Amino acid sequence: MLLVEDEASLVLALTDRLEAEGYLVTAVGDGDIALATASSGAFDLVILDGMLPGRDGYDVCRTLRRRGVTTPILMLSARGQVVDRVVGLQLGADDYLTKPFDVSELLARMEALLRRAAPAGLHMYTFGDVTVNARAAEVTKGGTVVQLTAREFQLLTYLIDHRGATLSRDELLDAVWGYNSSVMTRTVDVHVGILRQKLEDHPRKPRYILTVHGLGYKFAG
Repeated sequence: MLLVEDEASLVLALTDRLEAEGYLVTAVGDGDIALATASSGAFDLVILDGMLPGRDGYDVCRTLRRRGVTTPILMLSARGQVVDRVVGLQLGADDYLTKPFDVSELLARMEALLRRAAPAGLHMYTFGDVTVNARAAEVTKGGTVVQLTAREFQLLTYLIDHRGATLSRDELLDAVWGYNSSVMTRTVDVHVGILRQKLEDHPRKPRYILTVHGLGYKFAG
């Protein structure tokens, strides 16, 4: 996700918390850089401060929407007047949060936006004793709710939507994390391992989330 904020202490605190929740964060503190970065459409969510050096967040939001970028945008602002919230939403923001805010509320709003942007092709899917409800962003195993982070849920639904296909790590990074494929990381391997621990009966001998050696991963449900 893209975090656009110029207050260094807030950037550090939010980045630490979001990464602890399983998100991968790119942070920028300037409106012009934010516009150029977000215009790629490579992020699943933009957290956008309203007051920024250079181009302000409201103009960034307006310009992104005019360019056809549909990435969910959560606006942050110290200005709590109703008119400010209305302007932000009219310019194309999907939600608006006034500073100061509790990080738990921010996370809840982020997850709600990510649920709305969940893949349209998947609503309910079952494999083994696991049921995935994309509309509710809920996964159960044996009737018990399995707690997944937003990123784990996105990875799982992407694998299911492309079941039977071998997906490279680069493709998964691009599709789920918004990373450029040149980035070298074991992030995909780590998250696949977590999904196996939570969903497979025998994580060391997975039945559904399979490794295709030398190529990537495949969902076989």
